[in-house]
Amino acid sequence: MGVEDVKKLREMTSMGINECKKALEEARGDFDKALKVLRERGAQVIDKKSGRATSQGLIESYIHFGGNLGAIIEINCETDFVARTDNFKKFVKDIAMHVAALSPLYIKKEDIPADVLAKAENADEFVKQHCLLNQAYVKDNQITVSEYLKNVVAQTGENIIIRRFSRFSLGE
Repeated sequence: MGVEDVKKLREMTSMGINECKKALEEARGDFDKALKVLRERGAQVIDKKSGRATSQGLIESYIHFGGNLGAIIEINCETDFVARTDNFKKFVKDIAMHVAALSPLYIKKEDIPADVLAKAENADEFVKQHCLLNQAYVKDNQITVSEYLKNVVAQTGENIIIRRFSRFSLGE
């Protein structure tokens, strides 16, 4: 278990140094197992916080170079303190850019009307392509938007909800 592994885990997951050390110890120095442990812990944190009210947050826009494509998004958190942090602001901006780039139609699978999903040739692929949380994150296709969200929830310690978005493209 080296300092470099702890540093790399911290960069990948944004978890605290102690959490990264504990995960590496638990995984007996196996980096991939430690990463899996941290991701599972992140999912547990999200589950615990998911019922908490989210009345604060930000509305952010992203306009692509040239001005022919853009998106606006609302993401909520629990407190205005977190809404003002650089980490949260970066997340909101990143997701606005992602929406502009990948054109999701829905936030999550449950938002898809049953008749639309029934008409899809391959329901799983339809969900991956059209649901924001299931899409591969545009800046790091090794993770989904949902995993990015989980990392931010773990960092901030608050429930975060992607409330709504709209995408605009010239001529559409």
